[in-house]
Amino acid sequence: MSHPAGEQAVIALRALAHPVRLGIMQELAGHPETCACDFTELFAVAQPTVSAHLKTLRQAGLVTTRRRGTQICYSIAPQALEHVQATLAQLTPTLLKTAS
Repeated sequence: MSHPAGEQAVIALRALAHPVRLGIMQELAGHPETCACDFTELFAVAQPTVSAHLKTLRQAGLVTTRRRGTQICYSIAPQALEHVQATLAQLTPTLLKTAS
C-alpha cells in the first residue's frame, strides 16, 4: 500500500518508537541479512515477540525479507528511511542547518 510521504514518515516513526524495534533496525544497519532467530538472543525476548516486532517493521516498509532454507533473513529496505530523514530535516531549525 502506498502512502503520501508525510504519512509514510509517521508510519515509520511509530514503528521505530519501540526500543526493541529500534534495536532491530540498529542491528540490521550493521549486519544485513540477519536471521529472525538471532534477534531473540540479542534482545532476550521470546520468538513470538520478535516475530510481532518484525511484522510491524515489515508493514511499515522498513525491512525486507529473504528466505534462506528454513530461515527468514531481514535487511533494511532500500530507501526505507528517506521519508523519515526528510521529515526530520524539515524540523531542524535553520540556525542548526547553517552551523553544520
